[in-house]
Amino acid sequence: MALEKTTADDKIEIVSDYKHLNIRTATIISEDGTELSRSFHRRVITPDADVSGESAEIQGIAAAVWTDAVKSAWQTFQENQPTPA
Repeated sequence: MALEKTTADDKIEIVSDYKHLNIRTATIISEDGTELSRSFHRRVITPDADVSGESAEIQGIAAAVWTDAVKSAWQTFQENQPTPA
């Protein structure tokens, strides 16, 4: 009777004009190869983020879609947002 906990980025989506990466990570608890539970955590990575600590897959996707034009557009968008009062 061995419990095992594994995690995997099971869904990666590219959304918006700024190519945000929506990542869903699944946490799976299994016993002797039989899945007992599965839960999800979601996060968003923006073009100004440091992805050096991410998986090679996520780094590759970021490198492919975050062109200089996308990064520049994201920076311009951020700079034009009103500051909170």
